[in-house]
Amino acid sequence: MAGRKGFDIVVVGAGHAGCEAAAAASAMGLRTCLVTIHLETIAQMSCNPAIGGLAKGHLVREIDALGGLMGLLADETGIQFRLLNRSRGGAVQAPRAQCDKAAYRLAMKHRLERIANLSIFQGIVAQVVVKKGAAAGVRTIDGTFLPAKAVIITPGTFLNGLIHIGLHSYPAGRANEPPSVELAEQLKKLGLRILRLKTGTPMRLDRDTIDWTAFTPQPGDDEPVPFSYRTRGPLKNKVDCHLGHTNAATHAVIRRNLAKSPLYGGKIKGIGPRYCPSIEDKVVKFPERARHQFFLEPEGIETTEVYVNGLSSSLPYEVQREILDTIPGLDQAKIVRPAYGIEYDAVSPTELFPTLETRKIRRLYLAGQINGTSGYEEAAAQGLMAGINAALAVKKKQPFVLRRDEAYIGVLIDDLVSSGVEEPYRLFTSRAEYRLMLRIDNTDRRLMGYGRELGLVPDAVWGEYLAKQERIAKAAAFLKKTRVKTEAGDSLSLCEFLKKPEIRLEDVLKWSEFPGALSDEESRFLESETKYEGYIRKQEREIAKAARADSMKIPGGIDFGRVPGLTREAVEKLEKKRPTTLGEARKISGMTPAAVQNVGLYLEILRKKGAQRPPVPRGTGPDDE
Repeated sequence: MAGRKGFDIVVVGAGHAGCEAAAAASAMGLRTCLVTIHLETIAQMSCNPAIGGLAKGHLVREIDALGGLMGLLADETGIQFRLLNRSRGGAVQAPRAQCDKAAYRLAMKHRLERIANLSIFQGIVAQVVVKKGAAAGVRTIDGTFLPAKAVIITPGTFLNGLIHIGLHSYPAGRANEPPSVELAEQLKKLGLRILRLKTGTPMRLDRDTIDWTAFTPQPGDDEPVPFSYRTRGPLKNKVDCHLGHTNAATHAVIRRNLAKSPLYGGKIKGIGPRYCPSIEDKVVKFPERARHQFFLEPEGIETTEVYVNGLSSSLPYEVQREILDTIPGLDQAKIVRPAYGIEYDAVSPTELFPTLETRKIRRLYLAGQINGTSGYEEAAAQGLMAGINAALAVKKKQPFVLRRDEAYIGVLIDDLVSSGVEEPYRLFTSRAEYRLMLRIDNTDRRLMGYGRELGLVPDAVWGEYLAKQERIAKAAAFLKKTRVKTEAGDSLSLCEFLKKPEIRLEDVLKWSEFPGALSDEESRFLESETKYEGYIRKQEREIAKAARADSMKIPGGIDFGRVPGLTREAVEKLEKKRPTTLGEARKISGMTPAAVQNVGLYLEILRKKGAQRPPVPRGTGPDDE
């Protein structure tokens, strides 16, 4: 623990957000304290013991390129690895790893314990101490005061957490762990707008009581793709997951017992995740579906617990048992942990700056599910950015904010602080306008330079990155200068030949062997850059054009009511926020692209006319109010 001077930064909560925040802040040279309810549950995977997937795998890659921990530990503790969409284009490929739940938790704890400047403290935080409008530390439930220059809150689902199993409920932040009530109430008193959200987790079954022959094996890849640029040596698959399906009898049980569901009985008030619904939600909302798939996923090597991905529920235990009885292969399975739903408090992310600092309280940062997100990866990304920005604020340096065209992390945070949430937010590749630029194979080129500048990327990793770029540059030059004749008699460069949709890099190198060796990832990067070259250049022009437009200054005295084509709602939002640039106007919650375009056109008219007074608007049709 720190001496009388206290800490530079205190991080509250040691889930995935808190661990990344604490590791980043301490690696940047600041005295940091990570406070957690239980030391044994650091980096606990409360739900699915898996990391990555579509968009989520991109986030983990970006966290790693910036110097974060999640990707490295997923590789270290993974028991099955898959590259999703391997047969499709590079923009939608993403890694996923089934992890050993206990091993991941222990690996994170062990790594945090070895970080210089980082203290880990067991306690329940009841209050953020605020002095002169800024966070000045925290106080635990037993009265211990931990002074700090900045505070990061990462409480997961613990704020006023309430667990539901059927019509029975009990206060908890996670199964059988106490909720954080005092802190939740204080955040309300600080004036932060509070949301009530809901999520849930499926049952866990005893591996030895499952008839595995009734299900379809889902093996890992023959050549696993790692998350981390720091991983050494090949990854090994140690388990298979299995695919199964519900049936008409399953759905009949659920329909018959809907009155016992707190979700449909009106007991749960929080809004649940649209893209990870409970099995009762699936049956009610998709009555035409004869079956729904689920996956049986081992939770680790040294445990018999199996996670039933796709059967999330808050129905009573006896109904969960009845559901299993309808599924061949699970009819004799023992439930070791029942499924449950949980309601919890979150803060509207529109209360935050893009740095994740609260607008109302200086030096107070929020990260993870408290900002309305779902998923370990979204939480870890926010934690990393909150840790970096809190450290920069304490050092009195400029903040670090990633743009939407730079990273999925930028898309995630911009979506949150600009648009807010009405339900738990999940990241998708479709949310990124420039996803062709945000592939997993170019993450290091996009972000590792930032991580290096921040002091989070060590010398050895940076040296390997530079050597990799040199190999790729030589290979790209070779493809451009080497020409071959096709069977049709055409003379093409290998680069031109590779642009054909059906041609892969290994096909090209059969014509003229490249004098060197490329890794699988280097080959995939080179292939993507070559095939998508025209599209990439087009997106680069679009990004540059958007950047120029967003930098357009908005005069301080402008009367937005005079802008043609704006609805009354748009005018009210603009008058309230008073954006100084078109980019700021674009990020106002609920502001449509058309409204921003109208403001831009109006500013351009003023610029061209050099008018001292704004022109009187002409009639603009039915949208005008």
